[in-house]
Amino acid sequence: MLYLLVLFPLVMAAVALAAPSKRDRPWLLPAGALLQLALVGLAISQPVGSPGATAWGGWLRLDALGRVFLGFISLMFSLCMMYAPAYLALRIDRPNRVFCANLFVMLAMMTLVTLSYHLGLMWVAMEATTLVSGPLLYFNHNPRSLEATWKMLLVGSVGIALALLGSFFLAYSSIEGGHSGSTLLFEQLMQIAPRLSPPWLHAAFVLLFVGYGTKMGLAPMHTWKPDAYGEAPGLVGAVLAGGLTSTAFLAVLRVYQICRAGPEAELTRQIMIGMGLLSMVVAAAMMIRQRDIKRMLAYSSVEQMGILVLGVGVGGMATFGALLHLINNGLTKGVLFLSAGNIHRAYGSKRLDEVQGALERAPLSGALFLFGFLAITGSPPFGPFVSEFTILSAALARGHYLAGGLFLVLLATVFIGMGRTVLGVVQGPAPATPSSGRFRDSFGTGAPIVCMAALVVLLGVYVPPPLAELLHAAAALLEAPA
Repeated sequence: MLYLLVLFPLVMAAVALAAPSKRDRPWLLPAGALLQLALVGLAISQPVGSPGATAWGGWLRLDALGRVFLGFISLMFSLCMMYAPAYLALRIDRPNRVFCANLFVMLAMMTLVTLSYHLGLMWVAMEATTLVSGPLLYFNHNPRSLEATWKMLLVGSVGIALALLGSFFLAYSSIEGGHSGSTLLFEQLMQIAPRLSPPWLHAAFVLLFVGYGTKMGLAPMHTWKPDAYGEAPGLVGAVLAGGLTSTAFLAVLRVYQICRAGPEAELTRQIMIGMGLLSMVVAAAMMIRQRDIKRMLAYSSVEQMGILVLGVGVGGMATFGALLHLINNGLTKGVLFLSAGNIHRAYGSKRLDEVQGALERAPLSGALFLFGFLAITGSPPFGPFVSEFTILSAALARGHYLAGGLFLVLLATVFIGMGRTVLGVVQGPAPATPSSGRFRDSFGTGAPIVCMAALVVLLGVYVPPPLAELLHAAAALLEAPA
């Protein structure tokens, strides 16, 4: 089953490359994504300790933490792919063969990250996601998208190189700690974690955190995000914000598990709390008076990545809150990026100077964009409110009063800064003469976003018991006694 989860999207990528019809090829995306989601559902339903949950000599394993990430990424990807045929029908002027194939390859590599129990294999899969993202970002084939693609590749390559160096340091820490040989198998590293050399383990965590933090888009390693998200199609932005950054976060959590079981547990927590708050500060400062709606969403993603690592750094129930927030943020970002993409098509611009009155020109997309803003800024009764409140409550309960206070202030600052831009987009009269004029809301471009919005509302009022049980199991794995 684990092999199939990786191989099936690669087979679908080959089918997309071979498909002759430019108009019919996009329908392979929702079909393949839904089949993959069904396979993931079967895999997650198997007991954690079953023989089918391990493969390739222990290099692949589906544990409780991996199940959360794999299930969410597969669901998020499926919802995005339901939007793809309608979007690509509007972009019939652009070839889509490589675009469709690369989306399937990205799904395969993100799946491989969630299954990897070998830090070297996980690194290879993360690097592959960077490479296949390039053609997706360059879909519009203009100078700005070319610049954004190169910036993402260059900054991402620096980050992934640091992660590789950190992996070497982690392997060497086992030798310095008296182990008979180096290893990058996660299970073995967890077993010998208390005997790992503290200086080498400390250096390894810093390098790995910075490396994979670059892929997440944590400040100050976020410099690729505004350009990449700003120039990528809304569909690609949703996949990056909900999928790619999630896999990078999982990589950080794998390293965190090792450090927590070793001699650097408290230092690791402090670093994560500090970096989480720093990301929120940078994002809040950059969202004030932001004039580009897609770049605004990029800085919102920087903020949300900070919330995730802050929650894990606080620990306790905040870890559960961070994992729940991973799902809430991904779904809400899908609402925002896809509706922003629709608004962009309706106006031919993403600048606040030229975009206003979206509720009049594209009523459904404008309403969903406003919905996404209220949800992502933690307004009740939406899902992010529940997860952010859980993190805040845990921070105060565990004595992190300064971090909790800063968390509240920064959330309020983001609400004000982001609200200024969003309200400017949706309110007021629409310009008399549309600069694009051909886009109108339709079932294909609206229904997938509505489905995401419905899930965001559901998670704000009710967390289904199977999901809550899975999240608690994953949080317990991260909080297991050293």
